Amino acid sequence: MLQAVAKTLSVASTTSSASRGVLVCFRSYCKKTTTKLRVSEVLSGAELGASVKVQGWVRSVRPQKANVFLHVNDGSSLQSLQVVAGAELNDPLLTFGSAVEVTGTVKKSPHKKQPVELEAAQIHIVGECNPVDFPFKIKERHGLEYIRQFPHLRCRTNAFSSLLRIRSEAAAAIHLYFKDNGFVQINTPIITSNDCEGAGELFQVEPSSPEHVEDENFFSVPAFLSVSGQLHLEVMSGAFSRVYTFGPTFRAENSQSRRHLAEFYMVEAEVSFTKSLEDLTKVMEDMFRSATEHVLAHCVEDVDLFHKHVTPGHRDTVDAMLKKSFPTITYTEAIDILNRSSETFVFQTDWGCDLKTEHEKYLVKHCGNIPVFVTDYPYDLKPFYARDNLDHPQHTAAAVDLLVPGVGELCGGSLREERLGLLRARLEEAGLEDTYSWYLDLRRFGSVPHGGFGLGFERYLQCILGVDNIKDVIPFPRFSHSCLL
Repeated sequence: MLQAVAKTLSVASTTSSASRGVLVCFRSYCKKTTTKLRVSEVLSGAELGASVKVQGWVRSVRPQKANVFLHVNDGSSLQSLQVVAGAELNDPLLTFGSAVEVTGTVKKSPHKKQPVELEAAQIHIVGECNPVDFPFKIKERHGLEYIRQFPHLRCRTNAFSSLLRIRSEAAAAIHLYFKDNGFVQINTPIITSNDCEGAGELFQVEPSSPEHVEDENFFSVPAFLSVSGQLHLEVMSGAFSRVYTFGPTFRAENSQSRRHLAEFYMVEAEVSFTKSLEDLTKVMEDMFRSATEHVLAHCVEDVDLFHKHVTPGHRDTVDAMLKKSFPTITYTEAIDILNRSSETFVFQTDWGCDLKTEHEKYLVKHCGNIPVFVTDYPYDLKPFYARDNLDHPQHTAAAVDLLVPGVGELCGGSLREERLGLLRARLEEAGLEDTYSWYLDLRRFGSVPHGGFGLGFERYLQCILGVDNIKDVIPFPRFSHSCLL
């Protein structure tokens, strides 16, 4: 039938220009259209025989006499798409690392490791890459420490591209948890006049313009990069019963250790109408479980890469964390455990001392190598806003830390001091009453018992992936004497 119509149109086209237009339209209509797809879409469900266009970067090139085989990846999945092209499409510029655009037909792959492959009809080289100068070499497995030297290029490696996909999915999972549990997201400011932690490790914000007058503050008061969004969340907790924020925070700590960054991301939450630390620990534990289960379910290949090749055996630790409820011990019990142990610690373990990383990791192992909550810290160790337990002789605050395997402290939180008289006395003692007069107002106008916590997002990623250095779980690490890019 179609042949008869085509023949009729062909005859008609010799006598009429209008007919020639119809013929062109007919031929265009019958032509197979090309669909632009991501690599993950081709691998997971592209129709066999479909004409598709894929754009990405070459992960491997294997020329043969009759064909050339490519693996192309666009960052949408760990697995690359195999492209099979005739030898005539080979090009000296078709190298490891080059950017390409491939048009072809989806075919069933004869190999078990991949469901489909792309039979190339056309390969366009979008960006060249000299494989001699490129710091990552084909068929070599580069360690995280090596690729850290190239912050502008390390996203091209399998390990770091997997990390970034996991990081993206973990962030989405945390937002989803809070949304599903009735929390309102608050965008707390990055520039602030408050030192929430009281440690003084602040980056001051000043104009760089030559017109800036020395000793004149742009904001009329000294301004700093935020160390925490907690105080701003407390403002919002006077109108919303559940709020959270997720954003960058900054500490001017002169450290190049494996666990510190000058810029990192914090998940912080505040819950109103609560006098119980259990209300906070429940949110911490539920969020940890929810986010981790989501990541394990949605990033199977990427997580496996870390658990099999970067941190072998760590999956067992993660599974154990999800199977058991997190135990709770008091600070006093923690000190007793440390003092009864046969371990030799570098730092003292007297009651009243701050727990160090070595102490935290020992306590986690003592409790079965699963996350553990430590509550009721010495009052003098905690900031002015921590609620006074009014206990004697050991004066403690209603504060809690979540300690996790391999990392130590992951979350820190407390009930907030809602009693105006006690809070004013603490601020007066610290000489901060004028600075935090607005904070006292929160207790004067419709105050309620409340509490909250903060979770270090990079430390969370270290925990579930087993990564030893925090600089390997953030796209662009900033720390003392290092601010590349």
